[in-house]
This record gives sequence, C-alpha cells and structure tokens, in this order.
Amino acid sequence: MKQTRNDVRNVAIIAHVDHGKTTLVDGLLRQSGVFRAGQEVVERVMDSGDIEKERGITIMSKNTAITYKDIKINVIDTPGHADFGGEVERVLKMVNGVILVVDAFEGPMPQTKFVLGKAMDLGLPVIVCVNKIDRPEARPKEVIDEVLELLMDLGADDNQLDCPFVFASAKAGTSSLSLDEQGTDMKPLLDTIINYIPAPVGDPDASTQVLISTIDYNEYVGRIGVGKVDNGVVKVNQEVVVVNHHEPERRIKTKISKLYEYDGLGRVEVQEAKIGSIVAISGIEDLKIGDTICSVDNQVAIPFQKISEPTISMNFIVNDSPLAGQEGKYVTSRHLRDRLYRELNTDVSLRVEDTDTTETFKVSGRGELHLSVLIETMRREGFEFAVSKAEVIYHTDEAGHKLEPMEKCYIDVPDEFSGSVIQKLGERKGELVNMGAGNGGYTRLEFNIPSRGLIGYRGEFMTDTKGNGIINTIFDGYAPYKGDMNYRKTGSVIAFETGEATAYGLFNAQDRGTLFIKTGDKVYSGMVIGTSGKSEDVEVNVCKTKHLTNTRTSSSDEALRLVPPRIMSLEQCIEFIDNDELLEVTPTSLRIRKRILDPTLRKRASFKK
Repeated sequence: MKQTRNDVRNVAIIAHVDHGKTTLVDGLLRQSGVFRAGQEVVERVMDSGDIEKERGITIMSKNTAITYKDIKINVIDTPGHADFGGEVERVLKMVNGVILVVDAFEGPMPQTKFVLGKAMDLGLPVIVCVNKIDRPEARPKEVIDEVLELLMDLGADDNQLDCPFVFASAKAGTSSLSLDEQGTDMKPLLDTIINYIPAPVGDPDASTQVLISTIDYNEYVGRIGVGKVDNGVVKVNQEVVVVNHHEPERRIKTKISKLYEYDGLGRVEVQEAKIGSIVAISGIEDLKIGDTICSVDNQVAIPFQKISEPTISMNFIVNDSPLAGQEGKYVTSRHLRDRLYRELNTDVSLRVEDTDTTETFKVSGRGELHLSVLIETMRREGFEFAVSKAEVIYHTDEAGHKLEPMEKCYIDVPDEFSGSVIQKLGERKGELVNMGAGNGGYTRLEFNIPSRGLIGYRGEFMTDTKGNGIINTIFDGYAPYKGDMNYRKTGSVIAFETGEATAYGLFNAQDRGTLFIKTGDKVYSGMVIGTSGKSEDVEVNVCKTKHLTNTRTSSSDEALRLVPPRIMSLEQCIEFIDNDELLEVTPTSLRIRKRILDPTLRKRASFKK
C-alpha cells in the first residue's frame, strides 16, 4: 500500500546562469547548522571543481541535505547553462518539487524557461524565489508578473499558477514572504519548502525500486549511482537486478556492497534506506544513468526520458607538431583514448567515437562550452593533444534532406549596438524573430539561427558591443540546412621558419596583422602567429635578426616599438581556428597551427579544393 514519508522533502534548485542558485544553497547550509561554529567556509561551497570556482558556473549537479524541524531536506543544485542541460533533465526525476530562482533585476531569462518547462512536463510544484532583492536596480513587482506570464505560456495548471513567492537575498542569507518585510534569515524559505513541496510517496512493502539519475566516479570504489528509492527498502548485501526502460534485454544480477545517504555536504554510510531517500550506491560496475535497481523477484524498470543528443563535435588528435611532447605528461594515443572514455563514466551528454585512424577521436557534446570545459580539465591533468574546429552534427530526414541543429538566440544590447548585431547575425543565416525594448536603454533581440552560425561568434559579439551585450542561446530542434556560410573574413599570419621569435622579426611582421606571440616565444613553420588584415594567409619570418655591419650595432634593436600581442583564452582560440587549422593544447601553452605544416603541400591542398 502507498504511504507518505513525512520526514523527508526532495527539492531541486533551478535557474538561469548567475541568478544565485549555488549561493542560495550556501545560505541554507549555513543556517541549518551544517558547518560547526568557527569553521572556515568558502563561498559557493557546492561548486567544488576548480573550473567551476574560477568561472563561477555550476557544471555538475550536486546533492546536499539539511535537517530543519526534524525533517530532512535533500537539495540538489543544478547547472544553469544549456550545454549542461542533460544534468538538469534527469535530476528532476529524483525530486518532488523545484525552487525556481529568478534575479530581481533580470527577471526570467531563456534558460529559466528551459528548466521550468522540464519541471512543468513532470508536473512538479514550483516555489518561486525572487533573489538579489537588495540589488539597487531590483524591480521585484515586474518580475513577479513576468514569472506568472511565463508559467501561463508553459501551460501551468491552477495549482502551479498558485505557487508561493519568496523574496530573498542569498548573499545576505535572508528571505521573507512579502516585499514589505525585511527578512532576517532563511526560515521563511525553509518553512515554504516543508509546507508546499509534497513528501515522497511509495510502497514500503513492495519490491525494491531505485532509479539511478546521476553517476559519480571515484578512483577507489569505481562508479557510484545516485538515485531515489521509489518503492520498498534497499539494504547492504541485498541481491538485486539492474534493468533499463530503454534496453529491455539488459539484465545484470549483482549485489549492493555499500549504501550512503547525504548529510550536509558529506555522504554517510547506512545499512538500509526507505522510500523517498536519495541514496548513493557503490559496488555495481556497469551502472548507467536511467538504470533501475530492483528486487530479483520483481524486475520492473522505471520509465526515464532519453538524454538529449549532442549537437556539436570536435576531433581530439594526438599532437604531432615539432614541439610535441615537451610540455605534457600524457601524450600518446592510448593515454588520450583512456582519458576520453573515462569521461563517459560521469558525463551523459558526451559521446566519444574511434575514427579510422588510431590518432584521432571524435568527441561530441552539447555545445562549445561543454567541450571547452573538457579540454581545460584535461589540460590541467597534464594531457597534451590537438583539437580541430567545432562542427555541428547533421541529420537527414526520411526524404533524404539535410537537417541541421537550430538555436533560439536571445540578445540584450545597448540600443546603439543593435544594428551591427543584426547585420552580423544576418550574415550567419540568423533570422530576427522579435525585437523589443529591454530594461534601462537595452534592446532585446530574438533570433532563430543555425548552431554553426554561433560558432566563433561570442568573441566578436563582445567586441561589437564593447563588452556590454548579453547573449543566451538554447537548442531548438533540427531544421532544413540553410546553405553555406563564411565564418572568418580574415586570413592567418603564419611563421615559415622554426626557432625563437626576435624583436626585429616581430617588428617587421606587426604591420601585416595582429600578432599572438611575444619576443622569445618558440615558433615552428606552419604555426599561426597572428591574424592578418586581408582575407588571404600571409607567411612571415619572425626569427630573423638584423645583419650587423660596422655602422649598425645590435643595440639599436632596443629602440624598436612592439605592439603588445593579443593573448587569447581557450574559448577564443577554439572560436578563432578555421577548418584547415588545429589548436595545439598543452598544460602551459595554446598554439594555433595549420593542419598541413609544410608550405608547399599546403598550397597544393588548397589548389585541389
């Protein structure tokens, strides 16, 4: 018989990027006594990865648990970026309600709509938390109306429209239930969670059923499956069978070796877990997201939506440049292959395929950010490799027509820059669907654009809007191919000699374009050292020194004025490279190079084209 477990609540925090989800979890943890008095706590404690801390973004969803009024609240912090949407989709299967965090100034943004739509499809109740209420330019009253409009657009039922609003400042750790009150702590939000989010329901006497929604990986114990106990009880040393809704023939008989529940930021070992508990299970080797762990006597899989397919791919290639192997620790194809396949243990949205050569692997993901985070992680681990330009993944329909992935692109720009943004996106096959007034002298533009039209655009967008524009994109299905487009209008400046760059060589080369290197940098023939002002590539010798005669001395070189080089980040390099170029990635350097280093062979290849 179904029963309600009143001492547990399971809730996910969803929001657009930078609206304060992770900071809100911090506030809840601090005030529920998870940290002992005097314990030093970093900000955004849930963002545990180095890259998450530096960029201030959440990449992997994280679990935590707090106890309030003798009720255990399991909180799951989710990513806001569309590239990590695969994380959000499946986490919602573990919870009975969501807290939607909305910035009191920005209001609902594209990603808010995406994550809220997923919660609505599952019929989950929503608590709206209007955050950053203490921002000087906050406009909470308008934001409430915008959220209600969004709920109507998404087809919310009467219960969902009647959702409670909580006004908070996650940073200050305060919340209140009305705009007129100044909150002092997080209790109003915690009370709302307990009163409004339903307690989990299940049959404690039925056979065991646990749906795995997230996979964690640990060097010592291997794969750890995280999921919610839907029915029955799960115990240590219990004989179980792993089944999957999408693969009816898959049946793995196994035993549960260890069982954990969440407490604060840590995992606590338990002997058994009841319905509604979020548990971590270790000891099952081939566990996948979407698997159901069930009793031997009743092997029924719980339905689970398929993870969205990747839309963009890149080739990861063993580095074969003249400087290969000098800076990295792991450089062989075996190292590269093992590392890429290991990433599949925890990242569901990623695909890795072997190609016809052992040196190259095709890696597909949800977007440029998704792949660049993987590249950055591997770099820090000591890997050295090369990557090709990102390409979109095409499909074909029944009639054999070519289909390509499309994005909805929302842009907020100061009014004076809207013209150049419309022109640039028009050239990239973008179609302006909507144009309206944004907040405070900004224009809100909405485009339908092929995913490949956005490759390499963000850097250009930041330059065009002088850093004041905000661009948000969201995947919008497949549509017929929109025709060829030209990505880059400028050529590359290429070094044609191997050696070290000299001041004299750079001084002569800087008139040919913007350079990426400085005096003393190692270069090799075929390496891209700058971007040219013209559309064709230019070759220069940056290693040459001035001939000494009795009237000239080498010290006169010191008078040369060099323009500072343009230093590019990993994302900017990925955006910059063209189809005939590669990005060489090592723990200490990023070098752009031509695929074919030899100038004669390169010319021959371009003639064949």
